[in-house]
Amino acid sequence: MFIIIVGGGKVGQYLAATLSQKKHSIVLVDSNEAKAQRIAEELDNVLVVTGDGCDPLTLENAQVEKADVLVAVTGDDEDNLIISQLAKECFKVNRTFARVNNPRNQNTFDVLGIDAISATTIISTMIEEETSVGDLTTLLSLKRGNLSIFELKLTSDSPVTGKKVMDLKLPADCILATIIREDRSIFPRGGTVLYAGDSIIVLSRPENQKEIKKLFIV
Repeated sequence: MFIIIVGGGKVGQYLAATLSQKKHSIVLVDSNEAKAQRIAEELDNVLVVTGDGCDPLTLENAQVEKADVLVAVTGDDEDNLIISQLAKECFKVNRTFARVNNPRNQNTFDVLGIDAISATTIISTMIEEETSVGDLTTLLSLKRGNLSIFELKLTSDSPVTGKKVMDLKLPADCILATIIREDRSIFPRGGTVLYAGDSIIVLSRPENQKEIKKLFIV
């Protein structure tokens, strides 16, 4: 993919280094000329553009029209919002992500349709989900499509232990995606039998979590 990262702080540099190692084409934009020069010297496979990411001309210099993804990770929420909006509305970038430094601004990003990433919100959500559903862990919540990925660990007392997948009465809009057994992944078929110790990965809607827990654990 062709990915533009706006913001050359620690987060932006780490993203650029990590994604370039995975063979993506990366352009990093930062307004500080000295910082941009240093990053260019340290990251051989990353093209660094000096300029204000809120300026359409800077984004054009970064070849935004070719971008599959743009990520705005500056330390200023207003800048991240403007950059993401420019990319989406003016340059028709398909996917944009914006760092939210102040969780109070999360709702503004959501209302404007910007995929916002707030470390504080992620951590608090993980804590709430971890404590609210017991033996069922929410691995990932997907805002688009209103879906969640859950993980459950089966014990000898689990109601489904020893049963075949075809015999499970799964909730509507629920898919048993993967079984992790002794460090190997099994893609379940109708005749696949569930055993104690299996970790079950389920894709479903968030509102089904209590029903899923009751089926597999209680």
